[in-house]
Amino acid sequence: MKILFTHSYFYRFDPKQWKDKKPYPPLGTIQAAAVLREAGHSVSLFDVALKHGPEEILQIIEKERPELLVIYDDGFNYLTKMCLTNMREAAYKMATWAKENGIKVAICSSDSTDHFKDYLANGATVVVTGEGEATLTEFVEKKLDPTSVSGLVYATDNGPVRNAPRPVMNDLDALPLPAWDLVDVPSYEQIWRKAHGYFSLNIATTRGCPFKCNWCAKPIYGNRYHSRSPEHVADEIALLLEQYKPDHFWMCDDIFGLKPGWAQEFEKVIKERQLQFVYMIQSRVDLLLKEDTIDALIGSGMEEVWVGAESGSQRILDAMDKGTMVEQIRESTAILKKKGVRVGFFLQFGYLGETGHDIIKTLEMLDELMPDDIGVSVSYPLPGTGFYEKVKSELDQKSNWEDSDELALMFRNTYLPEFYKRLHRYIHKRYRKKQGMDNLKAILRSPGQMDQAKIRSVLGILYYIPTSIIERARLRRTEKEMI
Repeated sequence: MKILFTHSYFYRFDPKQWKDKKPYPPLGTIQAAAVLREAGHSVSLFDVALKHGPEEILQIIEKERPELLVIYDDGFNYLTKMCLTNMREAAYKMATWAKENGIKVAICSSDSTDHFKDYLANGATVVVTGEGEATLTEFVEKKLDPTSVSGLVYATDNGPVRNAPRPVMNDLDALPLPAWDLVDVPSYEQIWRKAHGYFSLNIATTRGCPFKCNWCAKPIYGNRYHSRSPEHVADEIALLLEQYKPDHFWMCDDIFGLKPGWAQEFEKVIKERQLQFVYMIQSRVDLLLKEDTIDALIGSGMEEVWVGAESGSQRILDAMDKGTMVEQIRESTAILKKKGVRVGFFLQFGYLGETGHDIIKTLEMLDELMPDDIGVSVSYPLPGTGFYEKVKSELDQKSNWEDSDELALMFRNTYLPEFYKRLHRYIHKRYRKKQGMDNLKAILRSPGQMDQAKIRSVLGILYYIPTSIIERARLRRTEKEMI
């Protein structure tokens, strides 16, 4: 069968991410394409990540005339899990245009899994719920007849029919390597090198997350945790290093190296194969307290860790069912910094019941620990979570952001939405000011250890001192106006 794959994350539709200039190819999409190609089908890719708009697919549809259009969003990218309305509308348009051209449409994404009725009403023939490779393969093998395919939802005259769910895969090594040859990798490389001076690609070594933070949705890979073998991951790394020569990898797993002994075995395999690279991971602070595991990760090339610190208030962490302690944030950050690993904090404000005192605790933690970078957001209700159930009655008017920088609080809390937008701006400027001051002190202590990054940070003080004062005044004024 002739199958055209695409997805719905347009970087240009997300101004913050487009400005950041760190685009990654749609890994989940090319993984699914590889599976269908291995099954004997003719697959192609219309990668919308760097495109200007969904209308560009019309020319591809006319040229290729596929029997099936698969809109398969990258479930490894947190940006697609946010279900942004700009991307949803783009998916609707592509699905509708394909349907008007007599092409069947299958959609697999976090958003379509949660809102399958809307997607079926906007061009989709079927919606793939959850992990999609096996479901798509069976759907194609059955000549696009959805009636007995587990993991599908399809429309009938009597309304949508939802088939039985499909279990998630256990043996990830059975998957072929993603179809990287379908991606215009040089276009990504050009953006990275021009903006940052290096080139990064994304790899997924696991699927799922066993932890139960009550605000985190897992509509694709669920709460189970399955891992590729270190040898299988090394095969993909070797291929990418040989063909595309990236300087850096983002291991885009929710939790990297959780399986006992995996990190140690990975280090062994990488060294045996003499693969040279550096990488960044995402993890939890309670998993980064064992120095032997950290040493193994460093030995295989890890240079940066992003952790879900979320809050400096233990009360808020407990309310989130985070399962971590503020003291563990301190301990893991100290260990990682001592070993020369860069640390990034994900911070979340606006969780239910958060007070000004809780915010101050988070700011104090930030000042004390000073991670190498931060990502700040506000609580975002996603279907399927306990948090969503608590606030869903307040989401009638708005339940999704248009883009990742909207930062609108969509439910009632201690402060109104405008306060959290001001807080976001203030925290970033306050943090960059202190980072510049710390780097200035470091340069004065050891002038021989200065580098361009530290110099830029120090020069930024001239901007961040006045702007942080201005943003603080605006934040206080906003707070008083809301009392």
